[in-house]
Amino acid sequence: VQLQASGGGLVQAGGSLRLSCVASGRTISNYAMGWFRQAPGKEREIVAGIGRLGIMLFYADSVRGRFTISRDNTKNTVYLQMNNLKPEDTAVYCCAAGRFSYVTTSANAYDDWGQGTLVTVSS
Repeated sequence: VQLQASGGGLVQAGGSLRLSCVASGRTISNYAMGWFRQAPGKEREIVAGIGRLGIMLFYADSVRGRFTISRDNTKNTVYLQMNNLKPEDTAVYCCAAGRFSYVTTSANAYDDWGQGTLVTVSS
């Protein structure tokens, strides 16, 4: 499946952004989906994941309560609503699809990746 992420930008601390990941080629209803991010000089980390049915959810401790992952299989799209953004959220955000039903935090488990979208949070 091909993935296209969008919605990044520059925002002040405390602001909000909504990232979208649109899939093409195959329906994402057969995939678990994840959002990952990588800040300069840091390793890639999972931000949030959602199972194939949208029931199982995962959030990194650093974003729990501020970010919400959701999916609309009819639109072949996954979203990441990011509220109360902090400067430490600054990173390139990528979406990924995995041919499994559950949520996993391991980037190696995901099969397809989209290009990143840059989120910059100013203090």
